[in-house]
Amino acid sequence: MDGFEPNTGVIVIAATNFPESLDKALTRPGRFDRHVEVPLPDVRGRHQILELYTKKTPLSKDVDLHVLSRGTPGFSGADLYNLVNQACLQASKLGFKAVRQLDLEYAKDKILMGAERQSAIIMPETARNTAFHEGGHALVALKTDGADPIHKATIMPRGRALGMVMQLPEGDQTSMSRRQMLAKLDVCMAGRAAEELVFGEDNVTSGASSDIQQATRLARAMVTQWGFSDRVGVVFHGKMEDASPETQQAIDDEVRLLLQEAYSRAKELLRTHRRELDMIANALLEHETLSGSELMEILKGKRINAKERSQRPSSSTQGSVGGLPIPGRATRDDRPPAEGQQEA
Repeated sequence: MDGFEPNTGVIVIAATNFPESLDKALTRPGRFDRHVEVPLPDVRGRHQILELYTKKTPLSKDVDLHVLSRGTPGFSGADLYNLVNQACLQASKLGFKAVRQLDLEYAKDKILMGAERQSAIIMPETARNTAFHEGGHALVALKTDGADPIHKATIMPRGRALGMVMQLPEGDQTSMSRRQMLAKLDVCMAGRAAEELVFGEDNVTSGASSDIQQATRLARAMVTQWGFSDRVGVVFHGKMEDASPETQQAIDDEVRLLLQEAYSRAKELLRTHRRELDMIANALLEHETLSGSELMEILKGKRINAKERSQRPSSSTQGSVGGLPIPGRATRDDRPPAEGQQEA
């Protein structure tokens, strides 16, 4: 590879998932100068991978791998293998000889949202607060133009969260519009806004810490990377320490403005649709977990049939899980440390 002696018939192949870390001596002409990008699989690729991994797995007649492949964008081959393995374990635990669609859906939710903590003891006041918090996320997502459809809303503790709302983009997405970004900000802020609207400003909890963190990260990217600020301009700002103090102040002001406007929009929408917020929160307290289509039925005034629980998203066409979950209510581990206490 030194370029002085020919090595006929010798091909050197290397792989990395972090090309930015490679030394330039490796990527200059004559070395690894031919690059083959291997992105995450698309819908067709995920379907073929699932067919491969389930080839020797007994499947029930109700299993539809095409639906499952559309509901798992962003999954790598290893993620899909883990999904099939988790589904097999679930079916075996329940005593079934074949893997059902419900087992695959269970495995997908476990990977995306974390395992259910069914043994957790939740006080009634905490459950009610969580229900309105997640109901705020769900209602704003349903009522805001540009927001992704809802896959599920739950107040069942999963991982470190006491509840969450999982959204689905409609198909594989490679970019977002400004309208979609603003909708994401509104949805992130809706949980805290719902708490303030229902329980009062003095009873707002620290459960929205992850929501605020996610919204702040998105708003800062909008200002510093994607040029969605008239004041800062269409300029890329990588490292903040490289910017002037005036520019840093302008960026902070624009980020704060985006978040304040999103909070105001979410709170006003929840105030306008307060009756629907109560309906969703009460349904969450009753059923713990609701699918997107069930949330739509609730807004239409229909009752949920407990025997025929739907697993479809809220849109008319089944979407794809690719967006980040709205973590919603944080547990004690997610809350800011007390004064003098250091985070682990």
